[in-house]
Amino acid sequence: MAEAVLLKDVDGLGEAGDAIDVSPGYLRNYLVPRQLAQPATKGALEEARRRLERAEEAERQAAERAGENAALLGKTVLTISHEAGEDGKLFGSVTSKEIADAIQAARGLKIDRKKIRLSEPLRETGTYMVEIEVGGGVTAKVKTIVAEAK
Repeated sequence: MAEAVLLKDVDGLGEAGDAIDVSPGYLRNYLVPRQLAQPATKGALEEARRRLERAEEAERQAAERAGENAALLGKTVLTISHEAGEDGKLFGSVTSKEIADAIQAARGLKIDRKKIRLSEPLRETGTYMVEIEVGGGVTAKVKTIVAEAK
C-alpha cells in the first residue's frame, strides 16, 4: 500500500488533508493525474497540516465578522421613502435591492440582495422587521421604516 495526502475531498476516501493508504497503481494512475492526491512525504504532510490550519483560521475569522455585522445590523434602523397614495399603499413596492442600497448608505456594508429575506414585497407604509442572512448561518433583523415621500 502507498500512503497519500488528499488535495481535495474524494468520496469514499476522505477529505482534503487526510493521509490515506491506497494501492500504488490507484495513486499513480488516477489520483495524481487528476490532482486529487499526492504521495505522502514529510513535506506534503506538513503542508497539508498548514493548509488545514489556515482554512480553519479563515473560517473562524469569517464567523467572527458575520457576528459583528449581525450585531451592527441589529442596531440599524432604515428609513426608505416611496411614493404612496392617500391610503398608505405604495406606488410599486420596496425591493430587496433598495434595502441593500440603504444598508450600504447607512452602515457601509455591502449586502447581496439575494441574502435579504422578504416573505412578501413591502407595498404599504409602515414598520417592518427584515431578516438578512449575514453569512455562516448568522442572520440579523433590521428595522425598516417605509415612509411616504413628500
